[in-house]
Formats: sequence, structure tokens, C-alpha cells
Amino acid sequence: MSNGVPTISELIAQERRLTLPRFGYDDAYALGGLLVALARERHAPVAIDIRRGGQQLFHAALPGSSADNDAWIDRKRKVVERYGESSYLVGTRFRAKGTTFEESSRLDLDTYAAHGGSFPIAVEGAGVIGSVTVSGLPQAEDHALVVEALEQFTARPRD
Repeated sequence: MSNGVPTISELIAQERRLTLPRFGYDDAYALGGLLVALARERHAPVAIDIRRGGQQLFHAALPGSSADNDAWIDRKRKVVERYGESSYLVGTRFRAKGTTFEESSRLDLDTYAAHGGSFPIAVEGAGVIGSVTVSGLPQAEDHALVVEALEQFTARPRD
């Protein structure tokens, strides 16, 4: 990590480490609950979204968040759906090339945002099947909150 910003290799390692054995409705609720608890502890004004395929399995909006956060969630999630990687990793890859996602992706910026906070839900043997997204903090903090919740989630005993 340089200057507190994760490197491309660190972001890739996070995604590999946080691949899940399975992910269903109860898992979405448990992960969403973890995110809500972490955000409440910090008084973080965030909105949280968890999707599998095209279906929203969990959504929460905490005090201080707004409909604007939901729009950011949609734009960041679409980056995960298109690239199969976290929105933070995609943006970091563009910056590493000396440009920005906005300048060089050739995508509609009203539809896509490569800002931290959306993370792929990957299942062993299936690949990326969904996303978990947070919006309301600076992008590095949105990303870190999702990673922290996924780390706690993967450490929990599962039946």
C-alpha cells in the first residue's frame, strides 16, 4: 500500500481471498446486516446494496444517505458487472496507466463510475455472480468498508 492506497496487486489479492463457497438469500441478509452494523458503529451516512444477477437481495439506507447514493451504487455496480472486478480496482488500473476511467473508458459516465465501493461477489467454480456496494464515504473508505465486512463474513462459521 502506498500512501494508504492499495496497489493493483493488493486489490486483486483481496478479490481472490474473498471468493465464497456459495452465496444465497440468507448470505445476502447476513452480509447486509454486517455492513449495517459496521456503518452504524461509525455513524457512516451510507447506502448499501447487495445483488445476485439482476436481483436486489438487500438494500439499506442509513441516516445521512440520500437518493444520490443510490445513483452512485447503480453506476459503481455496473462497472463490476461489466469488468468482473471491483469498481476501485478498475479505476486504479486506469490511474496506473496515467489516465482516468472518465477520460479513457469510452463509457457513458451517467451509467458507469469506477469509484471505490462496489465489490464482486465471486463464488468458487462459478465466478462473479453479483455485487456488494456501499456509497456515502470517500471511495477508499467505501471500498474498505465492503472488504472489512466480507472478511468478517468469510470468517464466520457456515452450516
